Amino acid sequence: MTKIPPQAVVIGASAGALEALTTILPALPADFLLPLMIVVHMPSDSPSALTELLQARCRIRVREAEDKEPLSGATAYFAPPDYHLLVEAGGHLSLSNDEPVLYSRPSIDVLFESAADAYGPAVVAIVLSGTNRDGAVGLKAVVEAGGMAIVQTPQEAFAAAMPEAAKAMCPGARVLSLRDIAAYLQKVGSQP
Repeated sequence: MTKIPPQAVVIGASAGALEALTTILPALPADFLLPLMIVVHMPSDSPSALTELLQARCRIRVREAEDKEPLSGATAYFAPPDYHLLVEAGGHLSLSNDEPVLYSRPSIDVLFESAADAYGPAVVAIVLSGTNRDGAVGLKAVVEAGGMAIVQTPQEAFAAAMPEAAKAMCPGARVLSLRDIAAYLQKVGSQP
């Protein structure tokens, strides 16, 4: 059976997100082929400076996602504060203000589940540092769709609860350090 090359990357993070993302995203080349969709738990009542902070360090584009926006490679799309981020079949983004999931909007599970539906085995899902269990159910959906599941090494994470919950729900997930996650993405995002 031929392995389907990845077409998209989804990432979820909470406490410790900035540290984790500043290791991974700046390592990606300007000609990175894949779009990345990222959910970070943020306070809903204040604008996020995360995209500006990361754009200053990255060669790929870093921006806040817009509803119905088509995806393109070499771009990291962040969920806006207080909106769920979803991806639709055909590679368009969708924003939703549906109820929070595990007290979170945006929810990592919502993004991962939509990516599993849209991309099946062609999605890479990554759970990074965080203090709750958001992302575990979504990661399981990605695994069940045949996609690649990656979890940050819990001992390295600023907050280990989220990677540990994801690892417990998806025992077959690859457990990697931030540097190894960056190296893996460089590899899969540069293959034609």
